[in-house]
Amino acid sequence: MKRKGGGAGAGPTTAATLGLVRAGIRFVPHVYEHDAAATDFGAEAARELGVDAARVFKTLMVATDAGFGIGIVSVRDQLDLKALAGALGAKKAAMADKAVAERKSGYVVGGISPVGQKTPLDTVLDDAALEFETIFVSGGRRGFDIELAPGDLVEVVRGRVGRIRRG
Repeated sequence: MKRKGGGAGAGPTTAATLGLVRAGIRFVPHVYEHDAAATDFGAEAARELGVDAARVFKTLMVATDAGFGIGIVSVRDQLDLKALAGALGAKKAAMADKAVAERKSGYVVGGISPVGQKTPLDTVLDDAALEFETIFVSGGRRGFDIELAPGDLVEVVRGRVGRIRRG
């Protein structure tokens, strides 16, 4: 990591960056021009930042029979709902409604960060993230990603690691 997050020129201030600064987690902000016509936000981030899609992770909210939860998987992969349900201690899971995800997270779809969510939820990071020194996740708005160590992400969201991708 190059520097501690926050401070002048560090990118936008969001609930995610504030949470990282408060926790003393090192991160690097990355801002890019978001295309309003884009619908695959993770692929757009990888392309615009010039980063392998395997290192860019999407934050997905699910509804389970035990409540809501968060799964974080690489944009190159698909979430295995059954695996995430099991990791969350539930029997089944389905993608949460977009309006619910926005309300619970405090972020807009395409900019939902795992950090600084309005309603903290049980969170699982896919174990593929451990292959990298750093990964990229949304910084809390479209066109803004934060780069940080996978272990630091798990620490700040009080989550855990598990295999939750398909395949």
